Amino acid sequence: MNIKSIFFGALALCLLGSSAFAGALDEPSNMQPFFTDASMKEMKPMPEFKAVFMAMPKEKRDALMGECNDAAMSKPYARFCENLNALAGHN
Repeated sequence: MNIKSIFFGALALCLLGSSAFAGALDEPSNMQPFFTDASMKEMKPMPEFKAVFMAMPKEKRDALMGECNDAAMSKPYARFCENLNALAGHN
């Protein structure tokens, strides 16, 4: 087999595989509406946060909640997940 073919095949699998691991919390288009600034450092107040969440399609809401309930996935997004869990009555 040609070494170039093997290399490019492995590279393609790696690139495709890494995008499959990106979850709803890692998607900027999902997260940006919850923040007041472009750097996503300052979250909106809870009434606005809730309005954004409720305006999302159910599939996206479920995906965000699912990832926030996964300890490994939610760790980098602790503050965000605290707000989501408060909306769901988990706090």
